Amino acid sequence: MRFADIIGQESLKRHLAESVDKGRISHAQLFSGAAGVGTLPLAIAYAQYLNCTSRHDGDSCGECPSCRQIAEAAHPDLHFVFPVNKQGKKSGEVVLSDEFMPLWREMLEESGGYFTPQQWYDRLDLGKTLKGLITAREADEIIRRLQFKSFESEYKIMIIWQPEAMNEDAANKILKILEEPWEKTVFLLVSERPDLLLPTILSRVQEVAVPRLAIEDLMPMGRGDEQQRRNMARLAAGNLIEMRALAGGEQDAIKAESFELFCRLMRLSYNDKHLELMEWADEVAQLTREQQRALLRHTARLLRESYMLHAGLGSISYLWGAEADFCNKFAPFIGNQNVEFILDQIETAMRQVSQNGNARIIFTHFALAVSKTINRLK
Repeated sequence: MRFADIIGQESLKRHLAESVDKGRISHAQLFSGAAGVGTLPLAIAYAQYLNCTSRHDGDSCGECPSCRQIAEAAHPDLHFVFPVNKQGKKSGEVVLSDEFMPLWREMLEESGGYFTPQQWYDRLDLGKTLKGLITAREADEIIRRLQFKSFESEYKIMIIWQPEAMNEDAANKILKILEEPWEKTVFLLVSERPDLLLPTILSRVQEVAVPRLAIEDLMPMGRGDEQQRRNMARLAAGNLIEMRALAGGEQDAIKAESFELFCRLMRLSYNDKHLELMEWADEVAQLTREQQRALLRHTARLLRESYMLHAGLGSISYLWGAEADFCNKFAPFIGNQNVEFILDQIETAMRQVSQNGNARIIFTHFALAVSKTINRLK
C-alpha cells in the first residue's frame, strides 16, 4: 500500500515520508484515530515506505519485491497482530492472530484497510457478545518472532491493530519490549481508543494523531448532485467508512431506527415518563453493540443540529424531511443549559459500551439523566 492509495491526509503523509528520509524513525509509534480516517492504511503505507528499496517523490515505488509483498500482507519482516477469538473455543485453547491471516488479508484487500473492529468481529463470526482479544500468549509470540534477524529488509516491523484489546498481562509483556527493543525493530500501534492503553505504554510511543478527513476528500464517493454529496460528506463526519455506508444506502435502516429511538427518548423525557424510559432502555439493551453506538452517534448529531436551530443557525443545518420537522419543534428544549451535559452523557455511554459494560445499566442511567435535564426546561 502506497501513500498515494490513501484518501486525503496529504500533510500527514508528507510528514511521515520526510521523517523517514531524514532518519527520524521512532522505534514505537501510535497511529491514533477512528478506523475510517485511515489509521491502519497509513501504518501499512509507512511500513512499506520504510522498507522500499526504490523510494521516490515521497512515496514507495510499489514495484520492488518488498513493496509487492507488503501489498499482499505477506512480507516476512512485516508482522500483524490483531484481536481474535472464535465461537466454541475449548477451555485452554490458544487462539492467535496467525490462524486468521487469510481472513485478515481478505479484509485488507476488500476494504483497503478501512474497517471497524465490529466489521472484523463480524468477519470472525463472533456473534453479539463475543469480542476479540490480544492475549499474553500473543505477546509471547510477538517476542518470539521479533528476536530473529530480519529476513529480507532493513527493518522488522510489528503492526498491532487495536492494542486496547490487550489484556493486562499482554500489555505488560509488550511494555517490556517497548522499553528495550531490538535493533532495527519498529512497532506501529494502531488505536481508536489510546485512552484505554496503559499510561506506561503511552509514555513510550510517539503518537501520530490522524485527523478526520476533509469534506472535499469524501465528496467524490457520494451520490446525487454536488449538494447531496456535500450533505453526505458532512454527515459522515470525516469518516470514510461512514461515507461508504451512506453512499451505499447501508445506513438507511440503522439511521431510521436510531431516529425513531431518539424521538421516543426525547418525548418520554419531556413528559417525565420514568417507567417508559426504563422500557426504552431495555429495548436498546437488546441491540448489538454496533447498533447501540450508532444510536449514540445519531443522537449526538441530532442534538447538535437542534442546538444550531435553537441558536438561529438553521441556514447551515443539514437536516431534511422527518428529522428537520422533529428537530425544529425540539430545538427550544436544547440550549446552553443542557447541551454540553447531554453530549457528555453520550460520550460516557459510548465509552462504557465500547468497554462491554452492562447495556441495561448504561442506557437506564443515560435515559434518566437525559430526562432530568430535558424535563427541567419544560
